[in-house]
Amino acid sequence: MLKPLNLSPNGPVVSRLVYGTWRLLADPALATPQAIARRLELCVDLGITTLDTAEIYGGYDVEERIGQALALAPHLKQKLQIITKFGIYVPHPRHPDRKVAFYDASAERVVKSTEKSLRLLGVDALDVLLVHRPDWFTAAQDTAQGLEQVISAGKVRYAGVSNYTVSQFDLLQSCLSQPLVTNQVELNLLAMGAMYDGTLDQCQQLRIHPMAWSPLGGGRLLNSDDPAAVRVRALCQSLRETYGGASVSTVAHAWVMAHPSGCVPVIGTNKEDRLRELVAASDLKMDRRDWYALWEAAQGHKIP
Repeated sequence: MLKPLNLSPNGPVVSRLVYGTWRLLADPALATPQAIARRLELCVDLGITTLDTAEIYGGYDVEERIGQALALAPHLKQKLQIITKFGIYVPHPRHPDRKVAFYDASAERVVKSTEKSLRLLGVDALDVLLVHRPDWFTAAQDTAQGLEQVISAGKVRYAGVSNYTVSQFDLLQSCLSQPLVTNQVELNLLAMGAMYDGTLDQCQQLRIHPMAWSPLGGGRLLNSDDPAAVRVRALCQSLRETYGGASVSTVAHAWVMAHPSGCVPVIGTNKEDRLRELVAASDLKMDRRDWYALWEAAQGHKIP
């Protein structure tokens, strides 16, 4: 069973692994409301009590499908913490007037997206609302105004961001009365930018846990013939005996979780056996030397 943690000081309690729904509808057989409800039940049983979704996921269909699943198992609404994101708008058959992709984090959009997410998910409040991408066209004060409005109305409990740089995070935070509780960023053995650009350092400084999306590099760590992925897989295989037969996926997640910022991986599998397997990653205590050996395998050279 996973142990929960506070995403930030005085922030929400979340599970050590978060169930991500980016690819929830990828397999039609697993995308029915009944199948999703069963999977959410399993997640709760395993201690994965936090759900991550987004307005745009599944061509703007995932939130509604989750809502249908929760309607079949309404008791889950009391057991799950729901995190959703807003702000990415792309051409879509439902919006024939939308000819170009754009970001929108205006106050008006914050309110409209929040109300839509609540309606589709069938819940009274969102545990955490994240700005999905920085909106360069909207002033931070405008975004902050919208976030403050939905929080004061009790529609959102906490706010955070996704894919923000250090300066973008600081700017938005300067306009808010309530602290941002996380920054959801890409982090895996094939994408370490957040380690180098100050993002994870900022999280440590503020005592907030970053959320790590795509901890398997979109699956590339498992099946890509990219040289870095091949080297990492080979090393993970050689470490199996050291870590009790742990799979490549488990070791890769444990590598992310071992970072001192306390990264919370957003896992993206629809397979029940994989969910059970990944829970083991939270108990895997990675040795410092193995962590750096995996870094070297990914980078293809020795540490400086």
